[in-house]
Order: sequence, then C-alpha cells, then structure tokens
Amino acid sequence: MSKKLKLAVVLATGVVGGALWSSQQGATLPPALSTAAEAQTATASSEAALVPDMVQGQEDAPVTVVEYASFTCPHCQHFHEEVYGQLKSNYIDTGKIKFVYREVYFDKFGLWAAMVARCGGAEKYFGISDMIYDTQKEWLAAENEAGIAENLRKIGLKAGIAPDALDACLKDNDMAKAMVANYQTKATADDITGTPSFIIDGQKYSNMSYEDFAKVLDEKLAK
Repeated sequence: MSKKLKLAVVLATGVVGGALWSSQQGATLPPALSTAAEAQTATASSEAALVPDMVQGQEDAPVTVVEYASFTCPHCQHFHEEVYGQLKSNYIDTGKIKFVYREVYFDKFGLWAAMVARCGGAEKYFGISDMIYDTQKEWLAAENEAGIAENLRKIGLKAGIAPDALDACLKDNDMAKAMVANYQTKATADDITGTPSFIIDGQKYSNMSYEDFAKVLDEKLAK
C-alpha cells in the first residue's frame, strides 16, 4: 500500500527542519526550514523561479505523466527500480510521453535528498535522483542524522558537484522554504494522498506495475 501523506501535519510538526545538518568535517549545514509558517512565506513567484518542475521527454509529447514521489519512500524506490527504467526506454525516450517528477517530503531526509538532487541543476537532476534511489537503503541506514546527511553529501560529490557549490545549496534557506511551499501547493491541488502517485493527462492513478502503466498509456496514446 502507498504511504499516506499528511501534508499539514508534516509541516506543522517541523519534521522537514529543526535539526542541523552536520558533515563529518564539522561544518554546520541547516536543512533550512523549521516551521510551517516559514514555508508559507514563499510566494508563488518565488516557487516558480526557485523550484521548476523537473522534466524528461519532449515538451510536445502527446501524453503527460506527473509523478509525485519521495526519496525516502520504499514504494517509490521499488517503482524506480522495477518500472521507471522501462517507461523511460519505451515511452519517454521515444517521444510518447513527457515525464514530470515532483518531490514529496515525508521528512527532513527527503527534503535534504531533493536539495542535493536539485543542486546539480536540470542537467544532472535525474542522474542524481537515480543515485539516490539506487542507494536508498544504504544512505538511510546511517546511525544518526549527521550520518545520513554525510551520505547524501557524498552522493552529490560523486555526481560531480563542487564541494563549495554543494554546501551553498544545502545552506539555501530560501530554496528550502520554496521547495516545501511548492510541494504543498501542487500536491494539495492534485489531491495527492500517497506515493508514488501519478497524474496522467489529468487523471490520478496510484502505484502500478509496468504492465498496468503501459496499458493506461497505450489507451491514452490511441485516442
């Protein structure tokens, strides 16, 4: 079953912030958000400027698929491992669908992971996302928050992000606020109640096998 979202509760309890992100080198890196009120200070314009949708495929593809997922969600990791690769090969890379990835934050670790992924820009985003999902169990297995933070930082460095640039991304309070505000706005508008969830040409679907996903896509492509 999909993990249930609790949008208001996640923000109100401050689970996306509060603690400090400390690297093994002793640098203190704030995850940049402590309260729901802070997130709500991000305006719609700042959200659009700071948190663009991450997109794969042709802009004019006949079908648009929007995925809502969390980097800490095991169901999302399973989808990434078992379904996403086939979708990319058979539908995204062939120009049949435009694929939009939207992050969901169940906890601060998901926010941190997304900040690392976005630090590489649109060009590196999906490659870093692959690395985060492929090693989800490993980086989440650290004994404490500092260990998880350092594991994510290592992923960013391995992806080729310069240390100073990565540290700057992880200290970007305005970005973190905008990311959470953007997530809350879009997930609420699309009535997202679990992850992974998909909006396919305006219709909402829950987690699916590749076979079921392909059936839905083929039906829409045939129209």
